[in-house]
Amino acid sequence: MTRTPDFNQEMDRFQDHMPAWVGRSLKRVRGKHAIWVRVPAGVALIGGGILGFLPVLGFWMLPLGVALLAQDIPVIRRPMAHLLHFTNRKIEKRKS
Repeated sequence: MTRTPDFNQEMDRFQDHMPAWVGRSLKRVRGKHAIWVRVPAGVALIGGGILGFLPVLGFWMLPLGVALLAQDIPVIRRPMAHLLHFTNRKIEKRKS
């Protein structure tokens, strides 16, 4: 039987694959007292992801916005943890 991935561990692993400045920024936004930044940023990223067909915006914004909102909405954490686990495995497989 497979274990259920932990959301915070998977987010930490995902941050390790990002450039250093992005990882540091995401770490600050994921902090306990940054809810006033995290929720509007998550909603804005989801809105930008929905408009991903436009030139400047992209569909990459949608999962990042959901990941930010998953910090504060427990119902989203489990599916997002599975998605991050899958993504981390694919990234690590491609790097090796």
